Amino acid sequence: MKVTVASIAAIVVLGFNCYAQAGNGPKQNEKSTVPASAATAVLSPLDIAKASLAAHGGDKLKKLQSFLVKGAVDVSFQGQSLPGAFSTAFSGEKYYFELVTPVQQLKQVFDGRQTSNSIQGFSLPPVTSLGFPLMTKIGDAGFVIAALPDTAKKRKGFRMTTPEGFYTDFYVDEKTSQIKGYEAKWMNGQQTITTSVEIDEFMTVEGIAVPKKYSQRFDLGPLTAYANFKAKDVKINTAIDDSAFTIGN
Repeated sequence: MKVTVASIAAIVVLGFNCYAQAGNGPKQNEKSTVPASAATAVLSPLDIAKASLAAHGGDKLKKLQSFLVKGAVDVSFQGQSLPGAFSTAFSGEKYYFELVTPVQQLKQVFDGRQTSNSIQGFSLPPVTSLGFPLMTKIGDAGFVIAALPDTAKKRKGFRMTTPEGFYTDFYVDEKTSQIKGYEAKWMNGQQTITTSVEIDEFMTVEGIAVPKKYSQRFDLGPLTAYANFKAKDVKINTAIDDSAFTIGN
């Protein structure tokens, strides 16, 4: 259970950290003029990606300075249901994340220089390398956008790969161009961790469409876990004291 809960904590960090480092990196292309509702079969993967970025807030998302969210999570594993709560905050390069369940309390902090994690022996990929974090990098140099693999050719979307080789397959709603799901994987030591997300509901805060309710599957080698997340309190561009990001706090 310890490894499973740690993996789910990692996904929450990745899922909401997309708003922490927005706006960094040179632009690879000019600003898209593709309307948010234009993700049709005639568009290239890059056009679909630009339309999706616009549908989630466009420049407001890329230029976000701070983000604070609190919510609830229910984890299902081997027939057991585990309720919990999470909170995370980002300000510039700094962030903290905390997940509390009846079994375990997890916390990860990055103070701008180093990372502290309460789970020993569990490593995360770069926090902007998988899932929704990549949305802020659309159009940036070194981030490659391509068609989905043949196994997903019946779905509308695009694959985005980081300079380090991490990739995420995004699936797009054809009517709204918002991301309705994605799949990603990374290595934790010798273990391959795969996650699949289906987004049920968004909430718009300060012009930015944030996932409010979504379900997630975690394939952890021989084990599979499921989780349902719901964001309840979201604040954007609000002042956050630096003491919140102090390691050991």
